[in-house]
Amino acid sequence: MTPYERLYAETTGARERFLSIPIVQQALMTGASRELYLDFLTQAYHHVKHTFPLLALAASMTRDERYQTGLLEYMNEERGHEKWILDDIRAMGGDAEAVARGKPGVPCQAMVAYCYYSIQWISPYAILGMVHVLEGLSVELAHKLAGAVQRSLVTDGKSGFSYLNSHGGLDVEHVELFKRLVNGFKDRTVQEQIIDATRVIYRLYGAIFEDMAERHGERARAA
Repeated sequence: MTPYERLYAETTGARERFLSIPIVQQALMTGASRELYLDFLTQAYHHVKHTFPLLALAASMTRDERYQTGLLEYMNEERGHEKWILDDIRAMGGDAEAVARGKPGVPCQAMVAYCYYSIQWISPYAILGMVHVLEGLSVELAHKLAGAVQRSLVTDGKSGFSYLNSHGGLDVEHVELFKRLVNGFKDRTVQEQIIDATRVIYRLYGAIFEDMAERHGERARAA
C-alpha cells in the first residue's frame, strides 16, 4: 500500500461521514436556493483566501526541499482564487464587497484557525490534510454540485459558477501532484500527521455545511 493509498483508506470513515450530511446529499441531488448558494460562496471565500498564506507558512516551517517545491507549485496555482469567488457572488446578485469586508460563520473560522495552529504547533505537513479534503472533494463533487445548483436556479451556467466549474477540472491535476507528493513520504510519522489532519478537516468542513443548514432551515430542505 502506498502512502497515498494508506491516507485514502484510513480516512474513509471521515469522508463518508461528510458525504452523509443531509444538506450535502440534498445539494448534490436537487441543487440549492440562491440564498444557500451565496452562503456557500461566502464561506468558501473566507477559507480560500487563506490557502496561499497557509501554504506559505508551511513552506517556511520545513527544511524538506522536496516538500517545499510541491508547496510552491500549489502556491502558484492557488493564488487569487478567492477573487473568482467574489466574481461569482456578483454574478449571482450578491454583495461581494460586503462579503469581503465581513466574516464567515464560526465553523469556518474554526477550520481556518485549526489549519494555522496545526502547521505551527503540530507539523508543517498538516496543511496536506486541508489540501486533500478540499481538492479531493472538488474533483469528486464540484461539477456535480455546479450542475445541480444550475438546474435548481434555472441558469445557463455561464456566470456565477467559475469557482465550482474550474475546480472540478483543475484539481484533477492537483490531485495527481498531491499523490506524488504524499507517496514520497516514507516516514510513517509524517503519514500519520497527514492522516490525522485530514480526519479533523473533514469534520470541520462538514460543520460548515451543518451550520449553513441551520441558518437556512426549511429553505435549505425545500431547495
